[in-house]
Amino acid sequence: MDNDLFTGNTLAAQLFAEVIIPLALPQNYTWAIPAHLQENVQPGSRVEVQLKNKKYAGIIKTLHRQKPAAFAPKEVLNILDEAPLLFPIQLQFWKWMADYYMCSEGEVMNAAVPANLKLSSESILIWNDEHGLDFSDLNGEEFLVAEALELKKELRLSEVQQILDAAHVYPIIKRLIDKNVCYVWEELKAKYKPKTETYIILHPVYHNEDKLADLMNNWSKGPKQLELLLAYLYLIKSEGEVTQPVLLKKSGASAAQLKGLIDKQVLIAEKREIGRIATLPKNVYIDFELSQAQQTAYDAIQMAFMQKPVCLLHGVTASGKTQIYIRLIEQNLLEGKQVLYMLPEIALTTQIIRRLQKHFGGNIAIYHSKFNPNERVEIWNKVKSGEAKIVLGARSALLLPFVNIGLIIVDEEHDPSYKQQDPAPRYHARDSAVYLAALFNAKVLLGSATPSIESYNNAQTAKYSLVSLNERFGEAELPAIQLIDLKKIETADRKKIMLSPQLKEAIQSSLNQKKQVILFQNRRGYSPYMICNVCGWIPQCRNCDVTLTFHKAKNKLACHYCGTTYPVINTCAACGSHHFIEKNFGTEKIEEHIAETFPTSRVSRMDYDSVKGKYDHDNLIKLFEQQKIDILVGTQMVVKGLDFEHVNLVGILDADGILNFTDFRVNERAYQLMEQVSGRAGRKDNTGKVLIQVSNMQHPVLQFVQQHNYQHLYEFEIQNRRHFFYPPYSRLIHIIFRHKENHIAEEAAHLLQQGLQPAFAANITGPAQPVVHRVRNLFLWEMLIKLPKDTAIIQQCKTQIQQQIIILQSNKRYRGVDIIPDIDPV
Repeated sequence: MDNDLFTGNTLAAQLFAEVIIPLALPQNYTWAIPAHLQENVQPGSRVEVQLKNKKYAGIIKTLHRQKPAAFAPKEVLNILDEAPLLFPIQLQFWKWMADYYMCSEGEVMNAAVPANLKLSSESILIWNDEHGLDFSDLNGEEFLVAEALELKKELRLSEVQQILDAAHVYPIIKRLIDKNVCYVWEELKAKYKPKTETYIILHPVYHNEDKLADLMNNWSKGPKQLELLLAYLYLIKSEGEVTQPVLLKKSGASAAQLKGLIDKQVLIAEKREIGRIATLPKNVYIDFELSQAQQTAYDAIQMAFMQKPVCLLHGVTASGKTQIYIRLIEQNLLEGKQVLYMLPEIALTTQIIRRLQKHFGGNIAIYHSKFNPNERVEIWNKVKSGEAKIVLGARSALLLPFVNIGLIIVDEEHDPSYKQQDPAPRYHARDSAVYLAALFNAKVLLGSATPSIESYNNAQTAKYSLVSLNERFGEAELPAIQLIDLKKIETADRKKIMLSPQLKEAIQSSLNQKKQVILFQNRRGYSPYMICNVCGWIPQCRNCDVTLTFHKAKNKLACHYCGTTYPVINTCAACGSHHFIEKNFGTEKIEEHIAETFPTSRVSRMDYDSVKGKYDHDNLIKLFEQQKIDILVGTQMVVKGLDFEHVNLVGILDADGILNFTDFRVNERAYQLMEQVSGRAGRKDNTGKVLIQVSNMQHPVLQFVQQHNYQHLYEFEIQNRRHFFYPPYSRLIHIIFRHKENHIAEEAAHLLQQGLQPAFAANITGPAQPVVHRVRNLFLWEMLIKLPKDTAIIQQCKTQIQQQIIILQSNKRYRGVDIIPDIDPV
């Protein structure tokens, strides 16, 4: 706590705290710190506060003496932490994130703090003494609850359910509140519970060998207990420590027999707190030498960090960027610094975890959304204490309470998965990492074979340093890329071609060589849509304006926007026909077709539908590494950074689907996807081959991919971006309007546009409806603002947007419109 808040040893009479609570409030509220709590209060600590009869666990941002002029602040109810939950540097980072991405610090808190540290509140009904004992206006159920309340003065929700012998009691409670019989109070409950294990130890009396021998030699009864004791003595010598489950399993004894030995004071049961996450010994073991090209790049990065805090490592696929990362991590570890290693997707962590654990053992903590809430609390505490030296995780790992971070590695920095979409804060982890590193005076290494245009431009304009690694590790060659013109292949039924003759032949050749194949299709499911062959009607989602995808394994139609599933439709709603045609193909259909075409091959699929479990990614990748899968079909999950040494063929089944998106980044994304998936072929000592099936053979991006020429793509794209004033030459703010009624969303969009027009008329595009203009029964309108790269102008625009949102939502008609500003959309 700030010493200035005290005068000598005497506590200040009045102390106030600005507290962040996990709500989207326009500004943080101020609470008073009562005198008896002032000695223990610190910024970064959680406090229990009340707002409108509801309790929250908030985090103190600042402490001060200035009493708010407009209102009398309520008192903080309790301090929940002996030591702060996070450090001032994280609070500073939250503030920046909230300001830059136009959200509240409460929303940042919601994203950052593990759910089990935010606490939950339990509703309690409190008897209202002013009501009196006149129950004449209450019905039978209301009377029962009121009578119990009058006697006990307070009831928990579970108790009300017991009194009424019913689960759904909310209507009755609401009526009692409306009649002033009671009011609701919220009690905070801690959700995190440390995991404990019962350890068995020998009573100190029998640490004396003579007494132990005497005990065993004179054992008169309970042979099973003697077996149990012997099993304990064996385990304590072989294992060092003995837990109750292990002892019972080894001895074949029961818990009652163990209790007998404890009651006789031969053994002692001791509960100990243990971690949920298994840890390895904290060793550092580097068993490789960098190649000459890698060493040159490593030295160049070290030199670059002396000049600029951010360096872009542009290394071709399979050039060995990870080994350079490992050497940099080792250096920071020896300096006592923490390292954050970020990856865009959980799927990527599987292989990297094993590689890093081999070199750094238990120094590594892994953090991503597949961990349960209690595990996340334990990782949070390890990072905060400095015990976790290396953190490997997806974008959310950026929000952990680091102590002394020295290096942030952003691998596959180009990947759009680094951008949070919903809910707020809609931050970009790569860009936010640069700011966080600046707070710690740390370094940032951005790595990619296909950098984003913005990052490469920052390197070209000397904002970042640039280091290139242009050769594959072990002198492996980049794969040869062959384009297959689908227009030249005739089909009897004019259906879209799934596997061309050339690709079939290449797959068979790879299988004959005992090599593996990856097939990429950026659509999951069996068939992206079904169409009536008579009238052309297409089944659509009831909640969204999108077609339904057929999933054959589940025999369901599914909406990939809201997740709603429907039974398969056999009768056309328009004409009554029963003849439907499946259009296009997804990964599920490809998997089935491949299994039929190559019946002796082992085929598997990697997409959102097939790897939902916590360990599904890991298990599938291990099977593929062990060559127990011959052909892997997948979506973008197979594209990103995975390293398989036996893959010598990659097939991209529908390049047109990648090249035809309506987005200014379409060329950049198409190149990145195709180059990255191509990079899975021909690693180690293999010469790889990539076959791309496409109809539009003249598309310029295809030529860049064939030549593996990122520089030409960059030059082509940067001219277009300059001409149309897109990033990196401008900053974008995308504003989305959502409402259950289309015309109200439209009106709100036009009103906000009119409010911005005096200052920014030339910068605004729209408002207009997006291609998918209804999702989850909410109609969408959108507006794009292109601003020059001028901090003052950008801040002025953000301020005006916030003011216009306040004006709009003060009008009752537009209060229900969700207005979502998205800064730097991807």
